[in-house]
Amino acid sequence: MRFKGSDSYVATEDLTLAVNAAVTLERPLLIKGEPGTGKTRLAVEVAQALNMPLLEWHIKSTTKAQQGLYEYDAVSRLRDSQLGDSRVQDISNYILKGMLWHAFTADAPVVLLIDEIDKADIEFPNDLLREIDRMEFYVYETRELIKAKHRPIVFITSNNEKDLPDAFLRRCFFHYIRFPDKETMEKIVDVHFPGIKKSLLKEALEVFFEVREVPGLKKKPSTSELLDWLKLLLAEDISPETLHSKDRKSIIPPLHGALLKNEQDVHLFERLVFMTRQGR
Repeated sequence: MRFKGSDSYVATEDLTLAVNAAVTLERPLLIKGEPGTGKTRLAVEVAQALNMPLLEWHIKSTTKAQQGLYEYDAVSRLRDSQLGDSRVQDISNYILKGMLWHAFTADAPVVLLIDEIDKADIEFPNDLLREIDRMEFYVYETRELIKAKHRPIVFITSNNEKDLPDAFLRRCFFHYIRFPDKETMEKIVDVHFPGIKKSLLKEALEVFFEVREVPGLKKKPSTSELLDWLKLLLAEDISPETLHSKDRKSIIPPLHGALLKNEQDVHLFERLVFMTRQGR
């Protein structure tokens, strides 16, 4: 069971090695990188390539680790008891199974994605240490031990919004997805737009990387935003010459709203690029 990449996802050699290393070690793969570099998509592609079901647990600031295991709905049980519902006799009717429960009890191995773990409280990763390490947890309300039938392939993504505990990091295999260089980006674009003209792609990539290199940007455009921008350029039939224009009115790239996501970055790009081109 080895991941070799896919036709719809450009995986670098070191990323492929990281996936297979995590599978071999039977440890979660912790993926970090800029937003929009394909961290979440990786789990989807691995699941499809290995023909395994995918379970996704998207973390929010209010998410608690216990929700990944199970929750006991005491409020519903109390309400049903007041209504004379016979279901209240069996407490298991009020146990809400979490994603780890589903992953552990699946009849076949699954891929489990824990997405954006750094959004949660700092104690969240520590609260999952034992369960992820031992692949089991105890349900106190029903007095049963839930053990993994098959060890899931676990992907954990982080946008580096906060540091993760050392004890948690020790239990993971780590990989940082570097931002693609131009050569890799061309391969990514070719997957999504196989018929794009080379002249348009060349000019678009020059503009894209020029925007990313502007010092002081609050938010650099990502790979996903480049793909959105290219889709718009093709839909509007924008020519390579338009992107290459040095006319003052064309300092900001056409359809730049796909790349620059706030007014400060637009104004900054306008000022710096205009000054650069005037000095040529």
